[in-house]
Amino acid sequence: MSVLNDIAGGAMPGTLYGIGVGPGDPRYLTLRAAGLILSVDVVAYFAKSGRPGNARTIVAPLIQPGREEKRFEYPVTEEIPVKDARYGHSITSFYAEMAADLGAMLAAGKSVGLLSEGDPFFYGSFMHMWRRLKNEAAVEVVPGVTGMSGCWTRSQAPITWGDDILTVLPGTLDEERLTQRIRATDAAVVMKLGRNLQKVKRAVTVAGRLADAMYVERGTMADEKVLPLSECETGRGPYFSMIIIPGQGRRL
Repeated sequence: MSVLNDIAGGAMPGTLYGIGVGPGDPRYLTLRAAGLILSVDVVAYFAKSGRPGNARTIVAPLIQPGREEKRFEYPVTEEIPVKDARYGHSITSFYAEMAADLGAMLAAGKSVGLLSEGDPFFYGSFMHMWRRLKNEAAVEVVPGVTGMSGCWTRSQAPITWGDDILTVLPGTLDEERLTQRIRATDAAVVMKLGRNLQKVKRAVTVAGRLADAMYVERGTMADEKVLPLSECETGRGPYFSMIIIPGQGRRL
């Protein structure tokens, strides 16, 4: 562990670290991320009610007994539609209380590592803490391997060639916009599938890209699933799932 700490660098007092923990396989953690998980005073993470927390699960091999941890449990996830005013109020209040809790730890001189699946600045909840605390305390963001990078690698799908344009889309968009965006780009990644999976599959089909598209579930993890989207019959994609449409580019 001392060699890892020498290479990765230890944690500084009163500093918040947004630690990207990668796509799922703990072996894809960066040296900096692993070193900080071992050295921060507090390991903090988000979790859904009744769940252990995805990021916390990824780094479990590095968590020693007796480590100080702080669990931040979302008040809502999919129970209320995002456009419902109650959702916004509940989540905003949650982030404000969380920022206050983290701020108190940092003011007391503790170093805190807030875990984030993939990369903290890519659809990460950590960004809400960064925005609230970046002018109040020292904050360092530790980049991580994105989930989409892990997924296109595991699906053996080089995503961009030459001058290919890559578009990243949330599956929550309406079907017409998804179709237009997929049709207009060379390569695409569609995230946030959930109950939107079949809608996204229809959009990919109408855009004429079904033959190219891959469905990846829990990429890089022990129970990963990779198959052509055309063969995907499930009606709902779990949290760790996405659709990969590789570009074709100019072949040399």
